[in-house]
This record gives sequence, C-alpha cells and structure tokens, in this order.
Amino acid sequence: MFFGADPLYLLLVTPALALAGWAQARIMAAYREGSRFRASSGVTGAQAAQVVMEEGGVRGVAIEPVAGQLTDHYDPSHKILRLSAGNFQEDSLAAVGVAAHEAGHAIQDATHYPLLVVRNLMVPLASLGSNASMLLLIGGVAMQWPALMYVAIGLFSLAVLFQVVNLPVEFNASRRARAMLQESGLVSPQEDEVVGKVLNAAAMTYVAATLTGVSQLLYFLIRTGAVGGRGDRDDRGT
Repeated sequence: MFFGADPLYLLLVTPALALAGWAQARIMAAYREGSRFRASSGVTGAQAAQVVMEEGGVRGVAIEPVAGQLTDHYDPSHKILRLSAGNFQEDSLAAVGVAAHEAGHAIQDATHYPLLVVRNLMVPLASLGSNASMLLLIGGVAMQWPALMYVAIGLFSLAVLFQVVNLPVEFNASRRARAMLQESGLVSPQEDEVVGKVLNAAAMTYVAATLTGVSQLLYFLIRTGAVGGRGDRDDRGT
C-alpha cells in the first residue's frame, strides 16, 4: 500500500504537510505586514540589493525585475539577481528585506561559501531526483519491481539531501542581509524587527519543505522494506 489512505503515510507525512501549509500562510501574512511599512532610508528593493552587494564586495551582478510575486532569486550561472516586480521597485521593508536576502546569495557566490558551492553542484541531480523519482516509484510498485523502487528512492534521496544542504544556505543569506542592511544604514534596529519577521517566515517554508521531504523518504523506505524489515509485505500477511 502506498499513499492515499495509508495510515502510515498519514502518520508520517500529514504533520509535515500541515506545517508547510502553515508556513506558506505565515510568509504571505508577514510579507503583507512588511509591505505596509516604508523603509526610512527611502531605498527600493533593487537599490537595497545593490548597496548590500557593494558592501559585500560583489561586482558585475545585474539586477532585473521578473514576473510574479515572491519569485525573487539569485541566478549564479548568469550572475543575475532577479526580483519580483513589486520588490524591485517598492521601498517597503518587505521588499528591502527580500531583495537583501537575495543579495546575500550573491555575496555567498562571490566568496565561494562552501555550502552554496555544494548546493549549486547538486542542482542537476536534485532536479533529476525530484522529477523522475515519483514516476519510477509508481512504476516499480505497479510492476512489483523492487530494484526500480530502490532506484526511485535513491533519486528522491538526492532531492531531499539538496533541501537539507539548502537550509543553512538560506539562513546564512538572511543573516548576512540583516547585518548589512543595518551596517549600511538602510534600516534602523526597529525596522530590522519587521525585516526579521519577513525573512524568518520565509525560512520556515524551507524548514517545512525539508521536513516534508524527509518524512516522505522515511515512508518510502519503510514501505519498500529498506528499513524496518519486511515493509509492505506485512500488509499482505506473508
């Protein structure tokens, strides 16, 4: 038995999925709250990102707007920092905080932050694991082919490992961002509290995603018998 109404799946994975839903709601609420406050320095998200990168010794990274909300990201392969349209042009504390966080990734890249280097190297394998593992796992279950299920779990493990490595990368980028925003005078200590709420809420989405991945991996391992002995065979009474 896999997924669906499997009591083991509900026991292991549902709490993590609930946490993920709560974290997503929290980031949206924190972002809306942070968007109500204007930065006293008057800088936009794009300007804040530029200052933070310059303070961090980063040169040659372009900043450009991208469609969507909270689609902000740093592209290390092209050295481009992309900010969602609102965060690019607005001077709210939410926009400044998110932009500075992405600038923190650019600083990590420029200084060869070890965990970011590892994360970037893992991207192709993690993408493969995320896209192919579920299809292979379903196929392995349908055909009762244990070897295919183990390959699928191995690929899924790469995606989960990527999430685990990504956690400290994200926390480090936020720490750098908040420190440099204050050191450069772009936000006051009081404003940093608002920025912190936004970035901490964003960090919880990564924590929730990681816990969801780990709980799913544990479920797959148990059900295939890779851990705990006989696994799904016990459901058949054999």
